[in-house]
Amino acid sequence: MESRIFKSSRGHGSKALLSTLLVLSPGLNTLVASYPSLGPKDTLDIVNKAIAPDGFERSAVLVKGLHPAPLIKAMKGDSFCMNVVNYLTDDTMQRGTSIHWHGIFQRGTAWADGAAGVTQCPIAQNRSFLYQFDVLDQAGTFWYHSHYGTQYCDGLRGPLVIYDPKDPYLGMYDVDDESTVITLGDWCELLALTLPFGDANTIFSRYHFPSPSLGRIPVSDATLINGKGRYVHGPLADLSVIQVEYGRRYRFRLISVSCDPNFVFSIDGHMMTIIEADGEYTRPVTVESIQIFAGQRYSFVLQADQKVDNYWIRALPNSGQNGLSTGFVNGTNSAILRYFRAPVGDPVSLPGHPYPGGADIHINLNLTANNDGFLVNGRNFSAPPVPVLLQLLSGAHAAQDLLPKGDVYTLPPNKVVEVTIPGGVVGGPHPFHLHGHSFSVIKSAEDQLPNYVNPVRRDVVSIGDEGSNVTIRFETDNPGPWIFHCHIDFHLNAGLAVVFAEETAEAQRGIGHPLAWDQLCPYTKPCRFNDNRPLGPKPLVIHVVVFTHLSSQLLHSHTSSDGEKHTLSHYEPVHTSMPASDQRPMDDYSS
Repeated sequence: MESRIFKSSRGHGSKALLSTLLVLSPGLNTLVASYPSLGPKDTLDIVNKAIAPDGFERSAVLVKGLHPAPLIKAMKGDSFCMNVVNYLTDDTMQRGTSIHWHGIFQRGTAWADGAAGVTQCPIAQNRSFLYQFDVLDQAGTFWYHSHYGTQYCDGLRGPLVIYDPKDPYLGMYDVDDESTVITLGDWCELLALTLPFGDANTIFSRYHFPSPSLGRIPVSDATLINGKGRYVHGPLADLSVIQVEYGRRYRFRLISVSCDPNFVFSIDGHMMTIIEADGEYTRPVTVESIQIFAGQRYSFVLQADQKVDNYWIRALPNSGQNGLSTGFVNGTNSAILRYFRAPVGDPVSLPGHPYPGGADIHINLNLTANNDGFLVNGRNFSAPPVPVLLQLLSGAHAAQDLLPKGDVYTLPPNKVVEVTIPGGVVGGPHPFHLHGHSFSVIKSAEDQLPNYVNPVRRDVVSIGDEGSNVTIRFETDNPGPWIFHCHIDFHLNAGLAVVFAEETAEAQRGIGHPLAWDQLCPYTKPCRFNDNRPLGPKPLVIHVVVFTHLSSQLLHSHTSSDGEKHTLSHYEPVHTSMPASDQRPMDDYSS
């Protein structure tokens, strides 16, 4: 129902507006803010206000003058009664408005859907409209936004959550409230036309005013996570901080309030178990990242089981001004996940020093190819007859003592290693995977400059095409031999790999293993039918001769995790599950 406003109704429903929750954590000198919230019966005053969520001030369209817009909370079965009041005054922007309740079916109340020109006329200046509808059979993660022109790109967009007391996944999480809502949005500091439409010389410039709602399709300057972000070459504006407590499980509700770009969302060091998409329960699936498009929503469960610290939250868009879509330099496309009692500050995802040469060890891997396969620094990797780990446990420590010769790089403990891998070798781009570690991608295939501030951490990186020079760093804090290889299996089989043998002496002392592991190498034997008839020809017994220090000295024994010494040449044959004719070659193993 529409009504004319004769006097200000600002403040109506203010009792339902919860002030921003400020949590002062013991031991922290910072305040962590969560979403302010409204109930299902409230007033939405739509106003203009100049804001600078990324450090660049411009006019915006806001709910109750708040950015980001407040969370609307309800329970399954609730009735909504939302009075929208239009107080817009900025004549550089659209001054009509409407509100769409994104994802709500509006059964029997199509008039309340909010799509201007389809289910209603827009709400004019100084008028109000009362949206009334029931949500009897829906629960999950939704949002609300203007459906008048492109007005929601100016800030009129906010989260809407309908909680389900009979959520089938209730046992999977401990926390689901205002603090676990995450919105991803694009933000434009454009558009102003310096010449009229239709002029061949029309150009676009950056202005605080007017908004993108009056111009052509703009390209995002910044990614806002919960209403805060930074633009490329801009000031180090505040980033959103989401706080968690070690040992607890959180249901995060991820909402793309984007006008254009999609995002690849991830949280460093943490996996996410998706349990809902667009208000529908899903089969739980655990992922490292989520690609989310405009208007989509996901719920995921995160276990706060990592070291108490700060971690980057990342939302990489597929487009943006000035290379916004290429990375996370100076905290662009980022927010912070902060554990309770973690130090206040940006996450540290960079081993070593933040400048070229700021690592302890530098390795360049030059990739080529010939008729025999791929070469790394002139060597074609072929898995040795004796696993590198067994060589280490047998006392071989130096690179020259380890097989395959020239393919094993020994690394001392507690050092920062920087590896550069030029692209361009045939068959690319090659996705390289490092076992035993995640690494910091200092320079990705698309980057022109290195990122020493908040490089993404992962365990697979594409080395790109010709002209790229991917650079990664990792710390030698995990003893053992770790293969670094192209994850296209055919390329691995063709020799595109090296091994980093890390802390070789500590690996010999500290890596335990079961007796069955010892028995994998010396013998194999086919399985038999229950009546002891062999599956195939006479069993093949494979004898492996192990050499120490690549000399002719026969290795007689080594110590297993139970402390006993086992002589390799005297093991009893072990039954395996396949006949000799089906056994893989000893050098045929991959990730």
